[in-house]
Amino acid sequence: MGSFVSGITGCLAFSLYTLNTLFWIVPILIISLFKLIPIKVIRTACTYLIDFSASSWISFNGIIEKIFHPVKINLECEQTLSKKEWYMVIANHQSWVDILILQRILNHRIPFLKFFLKQELIFVPVLGLAWWALDFPFMKRYSPSQLKKNPKLKGKDIEITKKACSKFKTKPVSVMNFVEGTRFNKNKHTKQASPFTHLLKPKAGGLAFALAAMGEQIHKLVDVTIHYPEGSPTYWEYISGKVKQVNVHIKVTDIDSKMRGDYSKDRQFKIDFQAELNKIWKRKDEQLTIMSQQETSNKEVR
Repeated sequence: MGSFVSGITGCLAFSLYTLNTLFWIVPILIISLFKLIPIKVIRTACTYLIDFSASSWISFNGIIEKIFHPVKINLECEQTLSKKEWYMVIANHQSWVDILILQRILNHRIPFLKFFLKQELIFVPVLGLAWWALDFPFMKRYSPSQLKKNPKLKGKDIEITKKACSKFKTKPVSVMNFVEGTRFNKNKHTKQASPFTHLLKPKAGGLAFALAAMGEQIHKLVDVTIHYPEGSPTYWEYISGKVKQVNVHIKVTDIDSKMRGDYSKDRQFKIDFQAELNKIWKRKDEQLTIMSQQETSNKEVR
């Protein structure tokens, strides 16, 4: 009986999430057409309207969640967050549910989350235009073989991404980066011989590249640690009501000068950056150990 009820719950929730997404993607795409007009004031207004639509989409997702599969999120945040600040957001990655949790806890607390995307993804039908409209930065990466054949391409990737991020100078933004590069599981953990108990090894290059592209504009790091007391859930388990509680810890720090530089050309900076990121990851691993050993008494996200 329980599995039947959860199945019905999941189907209803999924249907409503789909309808909600279709409802909000329409104004986003329509407004994006006006954003093609090369007039700064119009483009700026469109950007605010599109971000408002995206935040509203997440808010309505939250209403659906509360009605069909309420989840208690115990949130501990050491510092105050602001929608007027520029942030680089990093988090441990265990499930696609992580994105839903991040959107729920950060929506209306910081600027709408943006993800760095490969330049080729702009050609994805409908979604590519929506990502462009939402100002997701598209970046071009060159492989070692491409650089070997054409040395002039060195540094071009940074230039392209910096140009894509130039619009963030006038409007606060939050850029998301899953530093592990993939979702955690025991097999990957063992294969990597990860020195961390609860985490995979962090991939420093992607974060260093993002920070270099953003320049001095982003100067705050939002480090989010997500813990599922009953184990990492699937998307279906989440929307069918099988996830009752999630614990989240947020730490906000200034981005150290040691984390700004040329990761591809400066060997000493590369070594220092990796060391700094490993320190952050060690603290996150310790935080996960604490969260897994005891019940937290954090405030519930409302």
